[in-house]
Amino acid sequence: MKSFFLPQTSTGLEIPVYSFGTAGPNVLILGGVHGDEREGVEAAYGLINRWSKAFPFQLKVTVMPAFNLDGVIRSTRGNANGVDLNRNMATKDWSPEVKTPRYNPGHAANSEPETQLLTAWLNEHKPKFILSLHSWHPVLNVNGDCTGEAEAIAALTGYKIDASIGYPTPGCLGTYTGIERNMPTLTYEIERGLATQEILRVHLPAIEEGLKFTEKTRQ
Repeated sequence: MKSFFLPQTSTGLEIPVYSFGTAGPNVLILGGVHGDEREGVEAAYGLINRWSKAFPFQLKVTVMPAFNLDGVIRSTRGNANGVDLNRNMATKDWSPEVKTPRYNPGHAANSEPETQLLTAWLNEHKPKFILSLHSWHPVLNVNGDCTGEAEAIAALTGYKIDASIGYPTPGCLGTYTGIERNMPTLTYEIERGLATQEILRVHLPAIEEGLKFTEKTRQ
């Protein structure tokens, strides 16, 4: 395992990053895109702890467990500027409309330092698969060709697989990467309110099953 930091959030905090493996396709795992969704953060840190002992894949996996670090610290959906980072990506459908403060897309696409860092990382590393860990009601939202990973996860969790989250999401990561840039992206909505031990017991093995599919098919 290697650890490093990406500079920096709007408040000057450095974002922690952990990397595993030296061979195989690049994979990105994000937690804490929304800072009030602790379940994804806990799952990401659970993976880091698990893989620090033994990493079982021929993959190069980068984990950003608290991507919206200011939001995670504050337990807010948005970053320190009140922007929803999952509405700030420079997608073709990005809109400046603020339907509610909760979904504030920012004053411009890619306006936020966190979004800019992620965009630069994606352009450099071009991952073959992206797993974005959120929490809501149980669903696996596929964007791009990642149904195989979703089916492997669903086999252990019973979660529904769906190509739509059920409402418009302009400026979201799944559209930016999975639809517009051929980087298959799975948004994994862990059940909101799930206890930490259940997150670790159920969802870490499920994520690993998904990555087994990635390892087999994306070399």
